[in-house]
Amino acid sequence: MKKMIYAAAAIACVVGSVLAVYAAIWYQDNRKANFSDTYELYVYPETTASDVLDSLSRVVINPKSLNRAFSKESVASGLKPGHYLVAPSSQSIYVARMLTRGWQTPVNLTLSGTLRSKDRIANQISNQMMCSYDEVYSAMYDKDFLAKYDTDTLNLFGFFLPDSYQMYWTSSADDIFARFKKEYDAFWTDERVSKAKALGLTKEQVSTVASIVSGETRAEQEFAKIAGVYLNRYRIGMKLQADPTVCYCYGYTLNRVLLKHLEVDSPYNTYKYAGLPPGPICTPGKAYLDAVLNPDKHGYLYFCASASFDGTHNFAVSYDQHLRNAREFQAALNARNKARQ
Repeated sequence: MKKMIYAAAAIACVVGSVLAVYAAIWYQDNRKANFSDTYELYVYPETTASDVLDSLSRVVINPKSLNRAFSKESVASGLKPGHYLVAPSSQSIYVARMLTRGWQTPVNLTLSGTLRSKDRIANQISNQMMCSYDEVYSAMYDKDFLAKYDTDTLNLFGFFLPDSYQMYWTSSADDIFARFKKEYDAFWTDERVSKAKALGLTKEQVSTVASIVSGETRAEQEFAKIAGVYLNRYRIGMKLQADPTVCYCYGYTLNRVLLKHLEVDSPYNTYKYAGLPPGPICTPGKAYLDAVLNPDKHGYLYFCASASFDGTHNFAVSYDQHLRNAREFQAALNARNKARQ
């Protein structure tokens, strides 16, 4: 009888030990944090589970636990592309499920800097997203695709608003443009649309004027003032005579606009053709758009760079005053160049 009791006790001890081991493993895989630091993980379509394990080896505390979780959740066959954030508090099983169920962490897609070509915009997007350069670039020339977002190739620069947008890294060109459209519509409130109408402009035309202003100055205190100059010219039927539009005609390759350049035959050449060009010549920021919608009210029709070389301008009502300002600037420029030599 005692032998049976001892045997039962021994079996109970073995079973208990086995259960304790399994409980410890379960706890290790399902409840215990298994990472030493926050880790940002990008999974591409061609990335394998082994690649991920190798990448996570930098921060994983118990590799065996992570391997067990990967096996249990079939990560090798169910791995989904995406941008994932592994936190120090993450458990092995959570990370495995995150990767097979696509629990992504959004990324910031930022459009910034001087955006004067579709190539540059496509590069900025593709450098930050999984979406390829070719997919984005071809979309910007696809009339049917752009029509879904109420824009076209001529007005596309105005469709993009430089800013940061949170979205999933795996977003398609459709997803990305849908987000841009959402932000564009949010910017164009009823109040802004009303202001555009009061100026006799469409939203697209506001973007066009704003793009010219952005080509003229980086001095924010002058945005509304220069916008007022161009709107004054436009209102009286005077040619805009904007150097940035000539630069656009030459693909922004000019170091300096010369008289010969003003003869280029393009509808974007505002020295040759009156009215606004067919569309924006770059992507203007929101501050430029608001400057056009809220222009300074003045009688200026002319402006030229200030002789102080601080990025600001001197403004004039009459052409004679403008010529005096221009001569002053040229004299200062000549003196500075002579001093440098």
